[in-house]
Amino acid sequence: MEYATIQITVPKAMETYLSDNYTFENDNQLKRNALLLYPYIHNKIISHGRAAEILGIKKMDLIDLYDNMGFPYFDIDLSEVMNDISTFRSLKKERV
Repeated sequence: MEYATIQITVPKAMETYLSDNYTFENDNQLKRNALLLYPYIHNKIISHGRAAEILGIKKMDLIDLYDNMGFPYFDIDLSEVMNDISTFRSLKKERV
């Protein structure tokens, strides 16, 4: 994978939390970088697949990582599920 260097300005206290080391010597580095990417996924700027590529891991591993941190892959509430079920039942009746 090819990498680019991007320079950003952050408060001095954050310096220890950011690094250009992408070897992920421990899970904390991977989690930190995944958390930095999550707002872009949540706002639909990048996909889970693209974020996984950036991190150098498999998409399913990233989804599992987020799930373990409490970020669900599917962001849907019960009313949306019930609406989808109702729509499915209506469409099913039309086909019969």
